[in-house]
Amino acid sequence: MKAISNAINPATSSTQASTQVRWILASLSLSMLLSSLGTSIANVGLPSLTHAFNASFQQVQWAVVAYLLAITSLIVSVGRLGDLMGRKRLLLAGIALFTIASALSGAAPTLKLLIAARALQGLGAAIMMALTMAFVSETDSKEKTGSAMGLLGTMSAVGTALGPSMGGILIAGLNWRAIFFINVPLGILSFILAHRHLPQDQQASDKANNKASPRFDHIGTLLLALTLAAYALAMTLGRGHFGALNLVLLLAAVIGAALFMLVETRVASPLIRPALFRDITLSTSLGMNILVATVMMATLVVGPFYLSRALALSDAMVGLMMSVGPVISICCGVIAGRIVDRMGAPATGIAGLVAMITGAFALALLPTMLPAMLGTTGTTGYIIAIAILTPGYQLFQAANNTAVMQDIAPDQRGLTSGMLNLSRNLGLITGASLMGAVFAWASGSSDVRTATPAAIAHGMQLTFIVAGVMLLVALGMAGLGRLISRRIK
Repeated sequence: MKAISNAINPATSSTQASTQVRWILASLSLSMLLSSLGTSIANVGLPSLTHAFNASFQQVQWAVVAYLLAITSLIVSVGRLGDLMGRKRLLLAGIALFTIASALSGAAPTLKLLIAARALQGLGAAIMMALTMAFVSETDSKEKTGSAMGLLGTMSAVGTALGPSMGGILIAGLNWRAIFFINVPLGILSFILAHRHLPQDQQASDKANNKASPRFDHIGTLLLALTLAAYALAMTLGRGHFGALNLVLLLAAVIGAALFMLVETRVASPLIRPALFRDITLSTSLGMNILVATVMMATLVVGPFYLSRALALSDAMVGLMMSVGPVISICCGVIAGRIVDRMGAPATGIAGLVAMITGAFALALLPTMLPAMLGTTGTTGYIIAIAILTPGYQLFQAANNTAVMQDIAPDQRGLTSGMLNLSRNLGLITGASLMGAVFAWASGSSDVRTATPAAIAHGMQLTFIVAGVMLLVALGMAGLGRLISRRIK
């Protein structure tokens, strides 16, 4: 009867389909926002945690590290698991785990239990990040994939920007536990929306038709998780100062990567088929994602030091200036996605990289050039440069994600989405260590907190010149990838 009604009134059917897509995107957007919020909101609570648990900053920092470590180590594996067991089922489990772990974090009586709960929360966030993007390819036509990717980019930016301000208000009005309890009602709402509106898993019908499904690669999963954990710890511990432990962890990561690739060539159902990297679009996209994320992390690492030490801004003004980038991201995400749909992913991605290159070199030059030329303050040049860099980043992200996910096979969407998110996380982790080390070296001081304003400004210049060169490499990868793809076709 419903089919007959839709055939008689196709306009009604189209309206219902459009409404359903909106609800699906709403549930996916909330899932993306929560996973981003879980990262940013905890940072502002670290000072309160030192007092609450009578612990050092290095100890309470593990409340953040454990979350990021779980995401980085497991995001590829859970993406592949979603392809095998059903994405909706696993996403619902991830949202439930994230929500329960948030409650456990807020109720934790000791720091060790808080860190354990945050690791569980990170596992839930890894599932949410990997499968949210994988679902986009199933929600609407390929012509609108860019818009959906842009929306997810906007929600990720909202979560990142909202975390510090919301966390500060909750801690001031209540206490540190509130920054974790706030996720509980939002998590419940996300679970309800996802359960009600996301499409059913294809795997269920495959089982009904007695179709055999590939086995999950447990050995490969364990090796990859340990390898990524070793690399993340090597880049995180010591705050950019490499010691013996960092080198041992880095060596372990290299050995682990080699073992992982060896295992993947011998198992029947590998987690990641080595042949997958022969896909030029995927390989170049992952490489560019790492480079771009590394550069974006430099703005978060170097920006506060430059604004507070070189420009002598107050803490309140530093916070306001650091919010400029996320606010621009929020405004540009959806627009960037629509541009991808109109111009195509390859052209938009290159345009985004060109804008980012311009913004990176502008960050190196404008804050010092404009005051000398026009008599303005350094903040003017900083804002102009960020206003160029950030929209470029949103254009690149929407285009890069669309280019990879648009034509991916249905049984590989979770895995590929996990790999995209992993490359971004690896870039952020590497950027915090590598670009921090470049900044410290360029400032001529082992401790940038004691460097002079002039040294800080010089460090800022050299750091973003290096960032600009890295983005030029990414642009070269994009051009080479397009050239090879055309020759293959």
